[in-house]
Amino acid sequence: MNEILDVQNLCKTFKLSKKQQQIKKLPKPLLTAVDNVSFKSYEGEVFGLLGPNGAGKTTTMRMLATLINPDSGDAIVDGCSIKKDPRRVRRNIGFLTNELKLDEYFTPNYLFDFFAELHGLSKAKASARKEELFSTFGIDNFAEVKVGSLSQGMKQKASLAISIVHDPNIIIFDEPTNGLDVITAKVVTDFLVRLKKQGKSIILSTHIFGLLENLCDRIGIIIEGKMLVCNSVSSVVGEKTLEEIFFKIYQETTKEVI
Repeated sequence: MNEILDVQNLCKTFKLSKKQQQIKKLPKPLLTAVDNVSFKSYEGEVFGLLGPNGAGKTTTMRMLATLINPDSGDAIVDGCSIKKDPRRVRRNIGFLTNELKLDEYFTPNYLFDFFAELHGLSKAKASARKEELFSTFGIDNFAEVKVGSLSQGMKQKASLAISIVHDPNIIIFDEPTNGLDVITAKVVTDFLVRLKKQGKSIILSTHIFGLLENLCDRIGIIIEGKMLVCNSVSSVVGEKTLEEIFFKIYQETTKEVI
């Protein structure tokens, strides 16, 4: 398989307020969110990133999507450096995170057309792509409803459709089913399966152990900013479940009793 992503010793530290420092009980007003993280992903595979809240998953993904710059390290996405060539990286990927919201004053129809034009799609191609994605996610009847009036599930489906308007081969999804009802979550997970069958390269962060076990080819476990395990799902899990392995590693790392 051809290498599609090479993450090389990414590091990111954030400055905290005095209150944040007190809450986290840190000696200095600095939080190392991502600490020397490295991993690789290959064409056509799904790489899963697993960790508790605050582990560094979202920060890692935001760096890969070139939304924030690493303090050190780099990542090569389909041959392009996130530090040296962020524009080309953005053209090659689709990125979805719950932290990025669609403007509530516009409709899915308008926003889809806007981002399609931004990505340089012809009107004919944008129209065909919209028809495909809006039909898949059941957005058709809500296409002219302002985002602010949509349900949480419909907002997420609209966000997902718009994030892949340009049909990218590399897709980065950070908690794509977080906060969704079971029906909407299934629509999203079924679509992930469909993307995998199409040969897309997917980087996925989720808390759903079953989804990671069933969908991912390889997995990385990140805790307190450090990548502690990175291997094929079968190698990581062995004869146990992913949930059992994760909590064993978590307890050994944090010394917390669960």
